[in-house]
Parts: sequence; C-alpha cells; structure tokens
Amino acid sequence: MDTDQGKGRNDGRDETEAERADRRWQEVIQEIRVVQTGVQILLGFLLTVVFTPHFQRLSQTDKTIYVVTVVLGSLATCALIGPVALHRIVSGRRIKPRAVAWASRLTFTGILLLLATLTSALLLVLRVALDDSYVPWLVAGVLAWYLLCWFALPLWVRFRYTSGD
Repeated sequence: MDTDQGKGRNDGRDETEAERADRRWQEVIQEIRVVQTGVQILLGFLLTVVFTPHFQRLSQTDKTIYVVTVVLGSLATCALIGPVALHRIVSGRRIKPRAVAWASRLTFTGILLLLATLTSALLLVLRVALDDSYVPWLVAGVLAWYLLCWFALPLWVRFRYTSGD
C-alpha cells in the first residue's frame, strides 16, 4: 500500500489514517463499555459500605484496606471515563490519531487500576468473611487468574500470531 497517498501501514485493510483512527476510536469505546459499568457499580457499592453498622466494627487494617480499595476504584473510574472527556475536549481539532493513542493509554491504565481494585476488594471481603490465614493465598490465586486472562494470554496470542513488523 502506498503511504504517500494517505494510507496507513499495510495491515490488510484499505483505510486512510483518518478511517483507521475512527475504527480504533470505536474499538476503544467498545472496550470501555465492557468495563466501565462494572467498575462504576463496584465503586458505588464500595461508597455505601462505610455507612453500614458493620463497618464501624472492622479492624483498623480492614478499614485501611477499604480506603485503599475505594481510592483505587475511584482512580479506575476516572481513567475509564477519561477517554470520553478527552474526546469531547479535542473533538474537531484534527488530532484523532493522537487522541486515540491517549484514550488507549487511559483505558489500559483503567484496566490496571480495576485489577488492583478487584484484588483489594476481594482481600477485604475474604478477610471479613473468613478471618483465616489462607485468605492471602486465595487472593493470590485469583490475582494470578486475572493476570493470566487479562495479560498473559493476550500477550501470548499477540507474540504467537503476529509478525514482528
């Protein structure tokens, strides 16, 4: 494909840089839709916990884990809503390829923060529910599963089925 005619790199698609940016923007938005609702529901639930009678009986360690979890959930929500604000602010400025790159970075950051939020929330819930020494092992096992599904498998597929160019 001739890059002098405004076409993107040869990836099997016949699209201009603008068309590619439009497609990639739609892909990022779809990815955000998958995680955004879940993280917002999780954060909403976490925000109500502090107002329950049981919260006052938690140990200081569990309250600290709770605060960390709420902050992580808030940061994840922010990062996952960030691409929408970014798009709104830069829309019409003819920088969509750069906006897509930044939206993608924010989305990935949001996913990392969601991973931390889910892990922290699981730790808190299992500590309160079980109060046993094997809770860290359960949390580590679930974290390993997240890492496998969200990062190891996609990276393996990426390196296994794509060329180095």
